[in-house]
Amino acid sequence: MTLLQSTLLLLLLLVLLPYQTVTAAESESIVINVWPKPINLTWTPPHKATLLSPTFTITTTSHHHNKHLYAAITRYLRLIKTEHHLPLVSPPVNISTNLPPLHSLTITVADPDAPLHHGVDESYTLSVTATSATLISVTAWGAMRGLETFSQLAWGKPTRVAVGVYVWDAPLFGHRGVMLDTARNYYPVKDLLRTVKAMSMNKLNVFHWHVTDSQSFPIVLPSEPALADKGAYGPDMVYSPEDVKIVVEFGLDHGVRVIPEIDSPGHAGSWATAYPDIVTCANMFWWPAESEWSDRLASEPGTGQLNPLNPKTYQVLKNVIRDMTTLFPDPFYHSGADEVVPGCWKTDPTIQKYLSNGGTLSQVLEVFVNNTLPFILSLNRTAVYWEDVLLDDTIHVPSTILPKEHVILQTWNNGHNNTKRIVSSGYRAIVSSADFYYLDCGHGDFVGNNSAYDQQNGDDTGNGGSWCGPFKTWQTIYNYDIRYGLNEEESKLVLGGEVALWSEQADPTVLDARIWPRTSAMAESLWSGNRDETGMKRYAEATDRLNEWRSRMVRRGIGAEPIQPLWCVRNPGMCNTVHAS
Repeated sequence: MTLLQSTLLLLLLLVLLPYQTVTAAESESIVINVWPKPINLTWTPPHKATLLSPTFTITTTSHHHNKHLYAAITRYLRLIKTEHHLPLVSPPVNISTNLPPLHSLTITVADPDAPLHHGVDESYTLSVTATSATLISVTAWGAMRGLETFSQLAWGKPTRVAVGVYVWDAPLFGHRGVMLDTARNYYPVKDLLRTVKAMSMNKLNVFHWHVTDSQSFPIVLPSEPALADKGAYGPDMVYSPEDVKIVVEFGLDHGVRVIPEIDSPGHAGSWATAYPDIVTCANMFWWPAESEWSDRLASEPGTGQLNPLNPKTYQVLKNVIRDMTTLFPDPFYHSGADEVVPGCWKTDPTIQKYLSNGGTLSQVLEVFVNNTLPFILSLNRTAVYWEDVLLDDTIHVPSTILPKEHVILQTWNNGHNNTKRIVSSGYRAIVSSADFYYLDCGHGDFVGNNSAYDQQNGDDTGNGGSWCGPFKTWQTIYNYDIRYGLNEEESKLVLGGEVALWSEQADPTVLDARIWPRTSAMAESLWSGNRDETGMKRYAEATDRLNEWRSRMVRRGIGAEPIQPLWCVRNPGMCNTVHAS
């Protein structure tokens, strides 16, 4: 802990000392909803609220030049004054008739210029007394988290605010994200912004933008305009440099980093429309008739992988990487490297000759990494890869060419086992297990003429025809412990997690409901955990709170799907199972 943090903590203790009168059990029973649940929140009896003054303001104690903090203050001031949220169940609160209305929230930020990078301090303290409200944080990003909490303490029309509330809060994990695939189906910028907005409400801080894939190349890059011109679905389904700037700035205004991914060398069929000579097996049928799965050309339609043995590949790819790191300032750059399929590379004469001379496909991938990773690092970026680059059974590279200090691996296969393999090898990990965090699962496969669905006896009901079925419920997501089975040193290497929405069967019409409120479940488990102070999983207690939070998100314009009938909320305990702990 730094001297600055220690000083802030001491100030907090001095503020809170007279008010620590609510036990943990009493605090749990009080109906005041903040999502994700803070690390420590108390509401002192007799649980009063006061009206918000019509002239309510949010001010900072010192002048600063952080435009993103100014934007957040402006946004939250408008929200708090106009939201008028109506709780599904009204808090058991005494509306004070003798307290003056709350006139202001005062913010103190110790280091307002700290950039939004991984590991930035997001802690804050919040005190709402009968006469004043104060928010103290180390950084602007912590202040944004505190502003969100304060906004959730306000409700009703006219607006009232709970008083006697004291919060100390900080996230358990520094990386809490959503991955969205915009290549298989296109999402207009307004949908990306709404997603980032909802992420900020849930105190998530990473938007992992899987921009391109075999199906389309929708981003316009100044150095390689032909890729989008020929590889996008159409001129109205592209992201211009101006669009990217809007998303990145909007993210910063909301405390959300935007990390881009250009998947390579696999998942690159869309590059072939502009550069057919650098892509192998492009536009071929993905699974040749009568062939085994191991002989497929891709893991789904469509095909195409960059050719690591063609020097022109790197001329194009380095232009792409340079443009992407210019457009996206975040220190992390995601280079993909998942699902490199042997059959696709084997169709290429140059690679065939390389193999006939004793080379292996893993060495072909090694050539690719050796020609791209140093370039990524030279641009002052940390490289993120999908775990396949190291762990794939057939095509992988040795750890000797993936420096642990510069490479992060994102895991999606085999649940806890692969997380363990990554961190026990000394690599930092981002967890996106398909068994828990894939939001597209359970909707069946998207390929046509599939006889697997002709099941008259209902044998396919367990997984819905999806390789990663069944559907990942919010409870499944909430209860996932991403550090399960790890020792203390290994646990330190888990940066956090991301849910993933692959878009084979998703587009703007279903975007909100696929992501929310299931992602809210991950947001809380990565922010303050999924267990109470006794170590018990708190999913039963979380249900009513998530119902309430989902309702507030809907009022804020997010099309989150319901998790229960309203009757359950109005009849506490009646929708529990006898097996609930």
